[in-house]
Amino acid sequence: MAFSLGAYAAPLMCKLGTDLDGHAQDAAYVRRAADLADKSAGFTSPHPNFGCVIATSTGKVAGEGYLYAQGTKPAEVLAVEAGGEWCRSATAYLNLEPGDCHGDHTAAGITRVVVGIRNPLQHLRGNAVRALRSQGLQVHVLGEDLQSKIIEEARKSCLLVNAPLIHRATSRVPFSVLKYAMTLDGKIAASSGHAAWISSKKDSKYNLSYYVTIIIIVNKYDRIVNVFALMLVDPRLTARHGGGHMPMRIVLTQSLNLPEKANLWDVSDVSTIVVTQRGARRDFQKFLASEGVEVVEFDILNPRDVMEYFHDRGYLSILWECGGKLAASAISSGVIHKVFAFVAPKIIGGKNAPTPVGELGMVEMSQALDLTDVCYEQVWCGFLQPIPDLTPVIPSVDETFAIDPSVTPYESSIISFYKTWDPYGSFSNFSPHPIQMPDNGGDYVTWSSVEHYYQAQKFVGVNDPAALDCIEKIKAVRSPEEAARIGRSMQRHRPDLGQGRGPSSATPELLEPG
Repeated sequence: MAFSLGAYAAPLMCKLGTDLDGHAQDAAYVRRAADLADKSAGFTSPHPNFGCVIATSTGKVAGEGYLYAQGTKPAEVLAVEAGGEWCRSATAYLNLEPGDCHGDHTAAGITRVVVGIRNPLQHLRGNAVRALRSQGLQVHVLGEDLQSKIIEEARKSCLLVNAPLIHRATSRVPFSVLKYAMTLDGKIAASSGHAAWISSKKDSKYNLSYYVTIIIIVNKYDRIVNVFALMLVDPRLTARHGGGHMPMRIVLTQSLNLPEKANLWDVSDVSTIVVTQRGARRDFQKFLASEGVEVVEFDILNPRDVMEYFHDRGYLSILWECGGKLAASAISSGVIHKVFAFVAPKIIGGKNAPTPVGELGMVEMSQALDLTDVCYEQVWCGFLQPIPDLTPVIPSVDETFAIDPSVTPYESSIISFYKTWDPYGSFSNFSPHPIQMPDNGGDYVTWSSVEHYYQAQKFVGVNDPAALDCIEKIKAVRSPEEAARIGRSMQRHRPDLGQGRGPSSATPELLEPG
């Protein structure tokens, strides 16, 4: 977090209303920060959705900003640049406590900061609040000194906009949303299995509402899980707007009984991961590998294990599109957190599933009975699991030290690592570009990604065969996510090996992609 004074423009002069008292005004501006943060949902992953509003003492908005994508300017910097001189003696409203607090926070003249919720990550929680207070700023965390309905609603908006981060921080699975479209009689497919265009694909104003809504949901979540009958539907599982954020595609299949020709095997624009039972169709696995598709095997394929695996690979959120059997298994496993149900004004019937309408003999969705003069459209949306409460009191630094003197707030066990940046934003650890880094002898060695190098360096210098084997495994895997999973898993199971010299602070030499 860095409040630095840059180029400025006149304030937006968007007054919220003079009848608001101080706490109500704080709540209103924090809700506005949360609304701004939601504009970039899906683009900031794995970072939080972050918004900032700067308001003058007279209640006028001087500047606004939100983190557009990882590697772009922070929200508070954008807000300060927009507000300029109007930021002096103003208040900055943030939907979430920042994860860091570097730089000169007082250069812009901000004197007060209001935070919607504290950072849900344990190693970051409270750090920015303490740092800002130590520099003389007045810092308030919404709801910690006063409770009211309007404050609770503002806090809820902050929880909702970063629900994936909060759920992931409190569980060992990514935040998962189950999305499906069904007919009025509760069918997600015809008796034959045909399921295309329940909500219709015609380009009319009415049907466009379904189309746009689905785009937004796909765009908000990092990955897609799908078990379509590929022979019938052959989906692409890409964001329908084209370009921009493209979620990775994940296919769960126990038997790997899938066709060789499918849109999902085209990885020219977006990657595909196939998750299957160990030993299933080895020949087909080789074919998928030749197409550039990653295959992951499990001894027993169940949603909980699969989601824990993708949690370890660093995925923040998952959008599920699947059949009723897998959906029930996922819900029973406790890995589904939210549901989006699109109800189409159609009736198709069928006796093979519970339905208010019996079998009508239809085998194609084109035969479905469309309703006319529709006056009501319903999209049901709700959480299966409530967002974890972040309000419990966390022991202070002194209290923690009193309980366990070996824990000190002044020594971090987190390894710092230099990250390079490309002209379009962040060249993150997970960017799929190779780098060259010097080894102990001074020779440059090629690594598949920054994350490969980062994870391997945790075990460099450890005189143990397991550490050496882990380094070689990290080198051999293709994806940075898999490298992260191997490194993190080894740290968890063999903490005694994590005493390496750590990642070098040298700047990596970036190689051209491809």
